[in-house]
Parts: sequence; structure tokens; C-alpha cells
Amino acid sequence: MTSTQDRVAAAPASIPLTRPQLPSWAPLLVAVVAVAAAALPGLLLGWGLAPMVLIAVVIFVVALPTWSSAVEGSRKAQDRLAAALVWAGFGLAMIPLGTLMWQVISNGVPVLSAEFFTYSMRNVVGEGGGIYHAIIGTVIVTACAALISVPIGVMAGVYLIEYGAGSRIARVVTFLVDVMTGIPSIVAGLFAYALFVLFFGPGVRMGIGGAVALSVLMIPIVVRSTEEMLKLVPDELREASYALGVPKWRTITKVVLPTAMAGIVTGVTLAVARVAGETAPLLIIAGDTDSVNFNAFAERMATLPVYIYYSYMQPGIPPEFGQERAWGAALVLIAIVMALNILARFISRYFAPKTGR
Repeated sequence: MTSTQDRVAAAPASIPLTRPQLPSWAPLLVAVVAVAAAALPGLLLGWGLAPMVLIAVVIFVVALPTWSSAVEGSRKAQDRLAAALVWAGFGLAMIPLGTLMWQVISNGVPVLSAEFFTYSMRNVVGEGGGIYHAIIGTVIVTACAALISVPIGVMAGVYLIEYGAGSRIARVVTFLVDVMTGIPSIVAGLFAYALFVLFFGPGVRMGIGGAVALSVLMIPIVVRSTEEMLKLVPDELREASYALGVPKWRTITKVVLPTAMAGIVTGVTLAVARVAGETAPLLIIAGDTDSVNFNAFAERMATLPVYIYYSYMQPGIPPEFGQERAWGAALVLIAIVMALNILARFISRYFAPKTGR
């Protein structure tokens, strides 16, 4: 008994349950050291930016887990390694995006002016002119494509979930939607051109043809987004409506669709942003013009993607003015797509079902 009491008395008062931890600023310190270690020999030897970034990433991925293993143990070091690889992958993915944005902004901002947004290219040679006609064409063609795609896509999604779930027709439609999702955009343009040639003859060019081509690309996105949002609507809501004697069509229009409206509208907005920058189908069927055209059913219609293509590939003489306008139009197009994505976030939040009492 005495020896047992002596061993208990000799034991430490408390056993630590945690290992030492690296400070919160350790990853930042390792990142700074990695950048310095890669930049110093790179500047002395005349390396480019890409090799220095690659070496800095390798040093960071190796150094941080090694330090963590010595202080925190192998399990925490493995976690640090996984986190470092994720951050390194994210950083490498942001390099081309950041380079692209820097090129577009640095070359496009000097071109922006009131004249650039309010003038077309009619009778303009060399300096001057703007993208007013291309902005109008993009708005008209995209709006027509949305008017065609949204009703078809939403109704197809409602059929697949509410009426045809599990049926052979629904499986066939789902398969076709999957196939349409992977269709190259130029194939959509060829389809629209072939369709309009049947009615108007060879060489037809008009804005509504571009809208039809874009709708081929939009419909599968709208169908898929509608499907996924309708699947998230709880069956209890449908059953409660049926229990009150409400018909199925009214349950769908008054209960199911309003509940899923946030996701559906978000999907539609993202689909519009997706097709707003398409070039290949509009090159084939919508064509290009230097004048403003408000009639989608007559003559050629300029759009921003096609305007950018021709301004850079056929800039005229001297070429620098056409290329500058191409950079400015590219910046405007990117801003429009970004604005549509931000709008989709706000729409999703606005139409989201209110959960508070």
C-alpha cells in the first residue's frame, strides 16, 4: 500500500492533452520566406516570373509541413500538407485569371469614354467610334434567346420532376438534355443557320437567328437548374396541398414553383451570362455590321463578342485603334458577365424562402 501511494505521489500532477502548436502567423511567415528564397536567385540569374512562382510554391509546400511535423506531430503535418496543396493549387489557378484581368483592364480602361459607349462604327475609319451598336445587338439577341429558352426550359424541368418522373419519355428527355449540354457552340450556330436557310435562303444573317443559336445552348442549363431546384422542394409541401384538395397544376404554380423560384431565377441569370459571350454561333448566323440595328428580324446585327473578334483580327489601317477598341469592348463584356453573376446572387437571396417567423 505504501509503495502504491509513493508511485501516485511521484506521478505528475497533470498530463498535457495537446501538443505544441505553431503560431497563427506561421503560414504567412513560411510564404514570405518562400517568396524571398525564390526571388533572390531568380533576380540574380534573370529568371522569369513563372519559374520563381513555381519554386516559391514548392518551398512553401515542403517547408510548412516539415516545420509542423517537428513541432506538432505527423498527423497535424499531414493536415498542413493538404492545406498547403489546396492553397497552392488555388494560387496557381488564380495566376492566369489575374494575368488576364490585368491585361484586359490595363488595355481597356484607357479606351473607355462617353464617345465609346454612345457612338457606333458607321463611317468611322481609324480613330474614334464606339460599341453602341454592339451593346444594343447583344442586349436584343440575348433577350430574345432568354424569351425562347426560359419557358421551354422551365416547363421541361417541371415535366421531368412533377409529371414524368421515372417514365421512359422522361429518361429520353434527360438523356437528350445531357447531350445538349455538351454541344459545341459552333454546332448550335450551324443548326440555326441551316434552319434559317430553309426559310430565307443561303446567306441569311439576322439577329433572331443568333437568338435561336444561343437558346440551344441556354435550354439545357435552364432545364438542369429547374430540375435540381424542384428536387429540393420538400414533398411534405406537395402532400399538404393535395390534402387540402388543391389540384396538381395549382400546387405546382402556387406552392412548388414559388418555393424553388430563387434557384430557378439564379440558374436563368447564369445561363444568360454563359451565352452572352459566345462568338462562334453569332459569327455564323448573326453576322456583323457597323450600324445600329434594332430589328432582330431583319439584316445583320452586331454583338460584342463578334465586334471584339473583327476589331482585333481585322483592325484596319492603322491597326492600333481597332485593337484598342477590341480591348475596351472585352472589358465591357467581362463587366456585363460579372454584373449578371452578382445579380444572380442578389436575386437568389431576394427570392429565397423566408424561414424566420
